[in-house]
Amino acid sequence: MTTPSPATIDAEQLEEIRDGIRQLCARYDGTYWQQLEPETYPAEFVDALTEAGWLAALIPEQYGGSGLPLSAASVILEEIARSGGNPGACHAQMYVMGTLLRHGSEAQKERWLPEIAAGRLRLQAFGVTEPDAGSDTTRIRTTARRDGDGWVVDGQKIWTSRAEHSDLMVLLARTTPIGEVSKRGEGLSVFLVDMRDRGDELEIRPIKTMMNHSTTEVFINGLRLPGDALIGEAGKGFRHILDGMNAERCLIAAECIGDGRWFVERASRYAGEREVFGRPIGANQGIQFPIARAHMAIEAADLMRWKAIGLYEAGRPCGAEANMAKYLAAEASWMAANACVDTHGGLGFAAEYDVERKFRETRLYQVAPISNNMILAFVGQNVLKMPRSY
Repeated sequence: MTTPSPATIDAEQLEEIRDGIRQLCARYDGTYWQQLEPETYPAEFVDALTEAGWLAALIPEQYGGSGLPLSAASVILEEIARSGGNPGACHAQMYVMGTLLRHGSEAQKERWLPEIAAGRLRLQAFGVTEPDAGSDTTRIRTTARRDGDGWVVDGQKIWTSRAEHSDLMVLLARTTPIGEVSKRGEGLSVFLVDMRDRGDELEIRPIKTMMNHSTTEVFINGLRLPGDALIGEAGKGFRHILDGMNAERCLIAAECIGDGRWFVERASRYAGEREVFGRPIGANQGIQFPIARAHMAIEAADLMRWKAIGLYEAGRPCGAEANMAKYLAAEASWMAANACVDTHGGLGFAAEYDVERKFRETRLYQVAPISNNMILAFVGQNVLKMPRSY
């Protein structure tokens, strides 16, 4: 793979990355993904991405990575989705990296990043959400208390995807009781947890879902962490993970755009091939117009994706833009998914055509990693300054 520096990466180099991902994904077509349904982790595919260096894209070159910017990571995930794959199997290693890269100590980076870049360790787990604290992150109950030079953690996380297939986890826990802080976002700290050989301290339970996302519950029982597991400053963890969350929004937007383009391409091709009453069904405006609307919505969402990423890479505030990119892209991919199913008619529900698998996968992004309704509330209250609803 090419490794241009973040300062010089251009459209031509991004296209080279697209081509490389397409070539790799060509070895893992729809049949591969269908055979994994509904719960088998795509280990062979993830290993291939790792060996090719794609999952180390954001790791700086001095630590063994490619030193690529977020724009390159977004193209990688977009093309996996556009090729018919499920980037949700590995996307966390891209966005979780933001917290470690921006707030980790030099010692932490030197210890962990070369191992991740080489594929000897996997950083796929992001322990934030809890059963009683979803989008209201500041209400989490998992606690970390000082114990000598280290920490002891107790609590529970849910929707911690790929925990079974990860060696490391970025974990958010409360280190100061909520009653002792002046603002809800204070008193939280973020840790890098080595999940290997933890015995009873970590219990991981898979959650069966309607799509292959390898998600779990994690029960934390007296988990002992060394002092150097803390990333950044104690009590400032919520701010630290926002870097990862803004990157996450941008990358999920890219995945949705990839999904949307897959649906539009599949629907357009079928509409041109399928004949009813002596002509292609694509000649009928009832078929043609929904596909065209979906295509335009995807192109518009793509513009917001690039605006958000441009701000992120420039080190400027991008919370509003990242959230809007995720919202617009998720809505566009869902529009395209429905148009594709409608175009195929009954065959849209047949596993053989693979539309129903992608339909289920892209539906997730209406509600995760943040509900689109929460984004509407964020924009209404924080961008447009209307009264708070919660």
